[in-house]
Amino acid sequence: MHHEASAPPDPAALRRHRVLFRAIEQRLRPKVRRSDITVSDERAVKRAVKAAALGNAMEWFDFGIYAYLTVTIGHVFYSGASDGVQTLASFGTFAVSFLVRPLGGMFFGPLGDRVGRKTVLALTMMLMAAGTFAIGLIPSYDTIGVWAPILLILCRMVQGFSTGGEYGGAATFIAEYAPDKRRGFYGSFLEMGTLAGYTFAAGLVLVLTTVLGDSGMESWGWRVPFLVGGPIGVVGLYLRLRLDETPAFKRLEAEQAAGRPAGADPEARGTENGGPHLSEDAPQKELKDIFGTHWRTMLQCVCLVAAYNVANYMLLTYMPTYITEELGHEESLELVSAIVTMLAMMTVIVHLGARSDRVGRKPLLMTGMVGFLVCTVPAFALFQQGGRLAIFAGMLLLGACLVCLLGTMSATLPALFPTDVRYGSLAIGYNLSASLFGGTAPVIMEALVSGTGSKLAPAFYTTGFAVVGIIAVVTLKETARQPLEGSPPSVATREEAEEMARGQAQTPAF
Repeated sequence: MHHEASAPPDPAALRRHRVLFRAIEQRLRPKVRRSDITVSDERAVKRAVKAAALGNAMEWFDFGIYAYLTVTIGHVFYSGASDGVQTLASFGTFAVSFLVRPLGGMFFGPLGDRVGRKTVLALTMMLMAAGTFAIGLIPSYDTIGVWAPILLILCRMVQGFSTGGEYGGAATFIAEYAPDKRRGFYGSFLEMGTLAGYTFAAGLVLVLTTVLGDSGMESWGWRVPFLVGGPIGVVGLYLRLRLDETPAFKRLEAEQAAGRPAGADPEARGTENGGPHLSEDAPQKELKDIFGTHWRTMLQCVCLVAAYNVANYMLLTYMPTYITEELGHEESLELVSAIVTMLAMMTVIVHLGARSDRVGRKPLLMTGMVGFLVCTVPAFALFQQGGRLAIFAGMLLLGACLVCLLGTMSATLPALFPTDVRYGSLAIGYNLSASLFGGTAPVIMEALVSGTGSKLAPAFYTTGFAVVGIIAVVTLKETARQPLEGSPPSVATREEAEEMARGQAQTPAF
């Protein structure tokens, strides 16, 4: 039987249909009154960004210290083993802290959705600083034997548990304070804190190593960076305690107090005493909502964070050990190359965040993911050349890919979830992915190199996750310049609010 071939769709007709559908969607969208529009206080936004970014810098300062002292920590806490086992054991201890991060996310995330972002962020800052400071006080293996690594693991677990509520809360805090059209710009400062923490850690370790030498570092110098973490945490805690709650959470409290729950089950949160409170079954109901209603978005979050974290930990955590242990270069080279790479990233990250507000999150995310897919193996091939310039070129190439993700991720992830479950969903999704794929990346890469004998194994591992990231970005909905789900529009000025309200009033209805 002969069938006529169907005619190809007319591109012009498809464009007209898309325009019509957008017009229908716009007209059917609920009108926004002037009183519903949040006008951001620029000074309050800057205070919030500063406090959130400093906390993130504290978190990554700790991770940076551990990354740049991995070999030294192996000698101090696992001195009874061979050199190769010491390095693997040190990376294994690094990964252990990630095992409890999802537990921290499940505890602090829903708590932040019930009692507020500010309170939980102050608590996580206090615990992180205490864990970091305590590591600097632990006696060595030669002094107390097996209790040394046991205490180290316990301190790392405290850090991991508190970190479970840190990134999701800090990203949520900035996103809910920032105007919709500048969320990428302000969000990029959170990752500026990441790079600042790593850079400060690398610089401090470089100075101490240069002054004290290997013997001095193993004797007592390694303690100094961890002890410095205590005062940094106190400053961060002071800044966070001075903040007000986010406008989005305040509005959520007001709506629930008025008996108008914003997309959430009011019984799960309670409305006594003017706002949400801790009812007995609230955590279970919120977790059921997160994994039941929002499971598709949660899967997107996990895949996106997995690709981002593998690339991030490969470059900023594993590469220093790789350059020293696998390529045989002196420790100062890996520290200097890491510092130069991060400083270069810091010069452009805020510009990329602002650009994501103009062109969208997805183009920059896709650029970073495709960059890792295409450039990781060539970068590792450059490392094998052995020269300083080749190592610097490879690090900068990978840094250019990573900064596209760093500059965009902190504005992308909070926008995935509605206000009433945002902190909890992001904390759980982010830390589940970080636990499975991020914290394990250095130890897996080291094991792959040891097991296969191929120095390119970490590159192939990173490339595989870049494919996962590309798929996740394709499925994302663009959220740039749009209000957060479950929250009214947020603008920078009263004039912008008036203009938006007039535009809504003039939109014809069917």
